[in-house]
Amino acid sequence: MQFLAKHFAVLPLLEAVGQVRRGSLPRRTCCITFDDGYADNLTVALPILEKHRLPATVFVTTGYLDGKKMFNDAVIDAVAAADGPSLDLRELGEGELPLMTLADRQAAIARILRKLRYQPPQERAAAVAKLLAITGGGSQHGDIMLTSDQVGELSRRGVEIGGHTVTHNILTNLDDDQARQEIVSGKQHLEALTGKAVRVFAYPNGQPHRDYAQHHVTMVRDVGFELAVTTANGVCNFSSDIFQLPRFIPWGSSITAMAARMMRNAWV
Repeated sequence: MQFLAKHFAVLPLLEAVGQVRRGSLPRRTCCITFDDGYADNLTVALPILEKHRLPATVFVTTGYLDGKKMFNDAVIDAVAAADGPSLDLRELGEGELPLMTLADRQAAIARILRKLRYQPPQERAAAVAKLLAITGGGSQHGDIMLTSDQVGELSRRGVEIGGHTVTHNILTNLDDDQARQEIVSGKQHLEALTGKAVRVFAYPNGQPHRDYAQHHVTMVRDVGFELAVTTANGVCNFSSDIFQLPRFIPWGSSITAMAARMMRNAWV
C-alpha cells in the first residue's frame, strides 16, 4: 500500500470511472477492491489503508454476515481438520484423496472446490454438509466474515460498500428470478446497514460468459447500480463497459515482483 500511495493516483471506483469517461484520468491511476466481505478487511486492511489515506471498495456478500462461512471456507476447514493419510470421498464421486502432505491437502481442496463451484446451490450445500460429516471437522459457522455492525463501521470510516449478491451463487446457475432476487436483496440489505445508496457491484466469481451473461449485466444496471466489476484480467480505459470492468490481482513472489506487475499494467 505504501508503494501504491507513492507511485499511483488511488481513486474511489466511481470517481475513477467518471474521470475515464471524461478523459481526465491521471496516468497511473488505480482502485483498490476487496471481494466477499471478510472480517480482516476491517481489522487488517483498513488500518493500513487509513495510514496511507487510500480509498477502497469492499464488495459484501450479505448472506454470510454475522458468523456464517462461504462454502469454499467450509471446504478448506473440513480438509484441514481431516485425520489420517487420505480422505475417502467416494460418496461425493471423488474417490480417495491423499492427505499425507500440505501439498496433498491443498490439491484435495482445489479438486473439491472445482467440483462444487458450479453445482446448483442446493446440491452444493448438501455436498458441503456431507463433507463436514465425513471429516468430522470444520463448520459452516465462524468469525472470518464481517458482522453487520462491521459493515456499518467500514462505511462510516469511508470505505465504499458494494453489492456482491446474498449467497455468492454463480448467476448462470440460477434462474432469472433467483438471480434478480440475489442482486436486489443484497443491495437492499447493505443499504439498510450503511444508510447509504449502494452504487457498485461485483459479479460472483466474475468471469464473463461463464459466471454471468449479458442479461445479468442488464439486471445489475436496471436495479440501480452505476457500475460493476468482473474478474476478467485487464485494465480499464475509455472504451471499457462500465458494467463489466476488468480487474487484476497484483500477486507476486515478492514486493518487487508485485510492484513490477503493477507498473507494467499501468503502461498498457
